Formats: sequence, C-alpha cells, structure tokens
Amino acid sequence: MSVKSSGNILGISAYYHDSGAALLKDGDLMAAAQEERFSRKKHDARFPGEAIRYCLDEGGLAITDVDQVVFYDKPLLKFERLLETYLNYAPQGIRSFLAAMPIWLKEKAFLKDTLRKELGALGNHSSDELPPLLFAEHHQSHAASAFYFSPFERAAVLCLDGVGEWATTSAWLGKNAELDPLWEIQFPHSLGLLYSAFTYFTGFKVNSGEYKLMGLAPYGEPKYVDLILDNLIDVKADGTFHLAMEYFNYCSGLTMTSERFDGLFGGPPRPAESELTQREMDIAASIQAVTEMVVLRLAKTLHRETDEQFLCLAGGVALNCVANGRLLREGPYKDIWIQPAAGDAGGALGAAAVAWHLHDRQPRAVNGHDQMRGSFLGPQYSREQIAGELDALGARFEEIKDGELFDKLAEYLEKEDVIGWFQGRMEFGPRALGGRSIIGDPRSAKMQSVMNLKIKYRESFRPFAPSVLAERVGDYFEQDAPSPYMLFVAPVRKELRIPLTEEQGKLFGVERLKVERSELPAITHVDYSARIQTVHEDTNPRYYQLLKAFERLTGCGMLVNTSFNVRGEPIVCTPTDAYRCFMRTEMDYLVVENFLLQKERQPKWEMDESWRDEFELD
Repeated sequence: MSVKSSGNILGISAYYHDSGAALLKDGDLMAAAQEERFSRKKHDARFPGEAIRYCLDEGGLAITDVDQVVFYDKPLLKFERLLETYLNYAPQGIRSFLAAMPIWLKEKAFLKDTLRKELGALGNHSSDELPPLLFAEHHQSHAASAFYFSPFERAAVLCLDGVGEWATTSAWLGKNAELDPLWEIQFPHSLGLLYSAFTYFTGFKVNSGEYKLMGLAPYGEPKYVDLILDNLIDVKADGTFHLAMEYFNYCSGLTMTSERFDGLFGGPPRPAESELTQREMDIAASIQAVTEMVVLRLAKTLHRETDEQFLCLAGGVALNCVANGRLLREGPYKDIWIQPAAGDAGGALGAAAVAWHLHDRQPRAVNGHDQMRGSFLGPQYSREQIAGELDALGARFEEIKDGELFDKLAEYLEKEDVIGWFQGRMEFGPRALGGRSIIGDPRSAKMQSVMNLKIKYRESFRPFAPSVLAERVGDYFEQDAPSPYMLFVAPVRKELRIPLTEEQGKLFGVERLKVERSELPAITHVDYSARIQTVHEDTNPRYYQLLKAFERLTGCGMLVNTSFNVRGEPIVCTPTDAYRCFMRTEMDYLVVENFLLQKERQPKWEMDESWRDEFELD
C-alpha cells in the first residue's frame, strides 16, 4: 500500500513490557512517555492510551491528524517463534504453551484489529477515519532509536536484549538516513535472557531486577566465571555465543532456569525478599563479568567489520552501564551513544523513525548534538496547574524566584536535608535526570543509607548516582566524556578515594557497605565506581543552576540524584504524585517548579502502612 509522505508519525510499543508512545512532527521528536507514569503501574504493558493522549496533546493533534501509526514489532513473526519453539520442545513446553495461547488468540495474533479499536476509542472514531497502521521489526525499532537520534552521521549499531521476533542480538550500519542490517543472533540464544535467568536465580524479578543484579555484583567475587563459560554459554572469540539450553527453562517451562542449573550452583534459586548471601553476590559478580566480556567482544568485532569510529547501542542490555563504561574506556570506538530509553519503551520512537526515514525516505539532519532534547520529553505543568493541585491536597507552600530558591536549597542540602525536586518536562526512559529526582549531598556519609531505607524503602546495597556539572566531571571521575543519560559507570579519581585499612580489606559482602570509600561516600560504590550523570546548561538549565548554587556554597559541583519514587512505584509524573510520595517518605523538602514545601509545615497526612501494598515490589 502506498502511503503519502507524512509529517505526523505516532510510534507505539505495547503488550510485552514497558509500553510507551512517541510523536514525530516532520522528523522532530516532540514528545514521548511510558504508560506506567500515568497508570502508576510499574512496567505497565497495556495499550499506552494515556501516553498517546499526552503525545497528541503536546503536538496539538487529534488521532485523525496523525499521518501514520507505527507499532514497534511484528506480532505474527513473534507468534511464529512461539509456535516453532513449542514444536521444538514438545511435549515439555505444554504448560507455557497453554498459558500463552489464550492471550495470543484473544489479543496478540489479531493485534492490528486490537490496535485500531484502541486508537479509535481515543476519540470515538471509526476505523476508516484512522491513519494507516504500519509495523516495524523489533530490533529494527531498537536500532533506529539508537542511530537516528544519535549525534553521528554514520555509525555501527549494536542491539542486545531478551528477544524480539527472533533476533536477540543484531548488528547494523547507519549512514545518514540509511540503516542496514548486518547480522544477528537468534532465539533461544540470548545474552539478555541469560542475564535475566541469573536475575531470577538470585531472587530478583525478571524484566525489572536486572539493575539490582548489576548493583550487587561489586559485593562479590567472580568465582563462577569458568563454571558459566564451561557449562552455560559457549562464547567465540568474535563474541558470538550459544547457550546450553538444557540448563534453562524459558523455552519449555514457566521459570527461567532448570533443576540442572540449580545443581550447577549448589541449590535452588533464592526466594524473593529473603536474605542475600555471599553466593548471590559471587554469582552476580560472575555473570556481570561474562556479560561485559561478550559485549566487548561483539563491539570489537563490529568495529573490525565496519571500520566505523562511532557506536550506537540499544536494547535492554544497553542499560548495563558497567559494561558501557568499560566499552567507552577500553573499546576501539572514538565515541559511543546509547539510547536513554534503550528498552522496549524506546522502541516506540524507533518505530516512528523507521517510518520517517526508511518508509517515507526522508533525509536526516545531523548537527553535532543528539536529537533527544536531554530525554525531557514528558509532561510539564504550568504554575496554575501546580498551585491548583497543591491547593486541592491542602498543601502549604511558598513561591520563591529562581535565584533565591536555588541558594536556599543549597543551604538545606549542605545541612544533609533530602529534597524532592520536580521541574520541567518528565524524563523518557528509566532514569531520573533532574526532572523528577530526589537529591542530597554526596559528601554525606549517612545519605546512602538514609535515602535507601527511609526514602526509597529499598535494599540497602543499592548505589546512588551523582549528578555532576558537565565541565567538572573530570575533576571527580576517570572519565572526561559526557554522560547526560546516566548510562556509563566510571571509577572515582584515585586522589579522592579513601584506602582500606587491613581490617576493612578482610570484609566481605554487605559488610563492606558501611566503609567510606571516598570523599564522596554517598555516590561511591564498593568498587570505587559511580554511575555518572553529567548536567548540561543547554538541556537542563534549572537543575544546572541548582548545582552551581551548591558549588558556590560548598565547592562541590555535584549532587546525589535518585529517581523520585519509592520502591515498586513508577517515577512520579504529576504534582499530586510528587506530593503523595513526599508525604509518605522522610524527605525534608519538596520543590515543584518555584513552589517550596517544608515537611514539618504540612497538615497531618492520614496514612497507614498499607499504602505500600499499592505498588508491587520490583
């Protein structure tokens, strides 16, 4: 079917995990958001109706003004993979097959009809009033989200995730507006699913807890690396790999690992929420080391094959910022750019870009900057909207102009107060980048434990990230490259580290947590590393000015930055979400644009501990 060149393109990802929507207008990214932020259900996979409504409102459009709607993968190819996998593993896979079939036959196999029905419901439109509906391939959407929004005119592109239709790893070559596939590794052999299998085995939630596994790794020793390489994954010199499927259960069962896997590691998976032992820490360290090895080898192979100087990454594995940091420092590329919404939600904007550049043959303009607008692509709230929501909640607040506000906040931060910071457009992707953040003083020895246990209500071992003035990143870390999306881990500079005493060097596991590692203890992980966010005046001017105010007062051009939510809750979206989270936790102050709220001045918040049941633990 011939479709006219189109200015308004809506990309959608949905029905697997992390549904989202993105809007391109004449090739420019206008808006993007995840459904979870509106529904308040973390990793919400439903049709992203609220995210679409937001994108259309931001663009001043009705659904009938959209020229094309593009879905981020091809459901029938995915259905083919499900059926073929069942046939290959029959009869062992009967339970997983029976669990999946009702959903597929009711919804996913007829996804085109389902999508048109949902799109029509956005404005009570009939099917013939709706724009054409196109389908990109899953890894094509990932690759497009990485390359087309990068600052590079040409680049090698590597996508690594659990699985799309068939591909689990794919390599591409991007040149101007062209994006050509080079090779792929197919299901069931998947680096993402391997990492998820270990996420499951160590007691964390698949598709949610992988970052916990990464954060746990520095507490352990990689003593199981040879066991993994000898039994679970055969890695070739070029980085391509093959899994020993008898150890895994995701093809034929309802779990990730098999009893044979249990035997390899001396026992069953850790029950969720039970005590973490040294075994889990050592397993985490081992699979992290193997993952880094595979990523480095694949990236070097792609460089050797293409001779490109720049690399783009996407897919869920691209959120492994420890591997990314090593690739930036040790890899052969001049620079690396990673899509900040590297997971499935980012597939929505990749799908839209596929339609614009590959389907409609539209040229691509490269200006030396990426096209993500700092990833600040979500809703923003006016002064009147904020005041209205706060008044409706009975909140007590004062309004203060920027200069005075930033100086006042710097003083609070120096006193080790914790502040909820809400301003500008909401971030797209899993990281809070200074739009919806909780902030503190990185020099505080107590800040890490206070934030984890009294604010976030999460595991004590989890590290916090620094937001650092872009021009000062090299003063604190062994990295000079920008990291605006918090996707690279780098070592803290040696002169800022505190050497371990002989006694401290003998500590193991979480015992090491209480040992101060540097002059910036709140952001220094146990291996002297940190997940860096560089803050740039052009993309986030108010957050930059707050950092400058703190620097003027303390000499420190950095703040602790964690996402504005509690464990199991999506990042806050609205002023009401922010106030509710503020009142449920032990934050000291809340800032919503220019409105300042002090905890002890707020009216009594009627609440019992059952509110935590509102969010399913991640």
